[in-house]
Amino acid sequence: MRLVLALTALLPLLAACAEHVYAPMEEVATRAWVEPGPPTLTLLTAINNRTGGGGHSALMVSGSQRVIFDPAGTWHHPTAPERGDVIYGVTPPIYGLYMDYHARPAYHMVAQEIEVTPDMAERALALVQAHGPANKATCGISVSGLLRELGFTEIRRAWYPDRIMRDFADLPGVTRTELYDDTEDIDSPGPLAQVTANTLARDD
Repeated sequence: MRLVLALTALLPLLAACAEHVYAPMEEVATRAWVEPGPPTLTLLTAINNRTGGGGHSALMVSGSQRVIFDPAGTWHHPTAPERGDVIYGVTPPIYGLYMDYHARPAYHMVAQEIEVTPDMAERALALVQAHGPANKATCGISVSGLLRELGFTEIRRAWYPDRIMRDFADLPGVTRTELYDDTEDIDSPGPLAQVTANTLARDD
């Protein structure tokens, strides 16, 4: 019973589950983006500005191409095809749009980057592609489990994105950047988006 209650309390904190999306492989191949520089993994975490709690976890992998593993995420863009919670074509502008979507008055985004070997980056890419769509409110478990599978045993499997963020911060060589945004975009997952959706529904 305690576990059920704990998971019930957790659900409102995490991003809502998106529909399962599988863009055509041809589009994925066409949109593939290789980011200059060394291979990296970047943990992306949405943090509640009032409580400090984590709202969402994602993992950006930059190797032979750059993708974002966005388990149970809700972000979409017509030029960034998605297959099974993996977003492809993560150019600098697309990365900026992804971060801006999550950063809003209630949340800021934390990006923690670590340089890895080319082999680890390719293994991470293979793991996120093989993972498949995540269930609702399992972003933390999905990301932390994948990091542990890559060999980061210092990171405990966790439901809460902020706990994963704190463990990741202890890895040697991690760099951290933060994004705050005091404006709420129409397509961000916040109150303004809900008001807009309700208005459109009434207009229909």
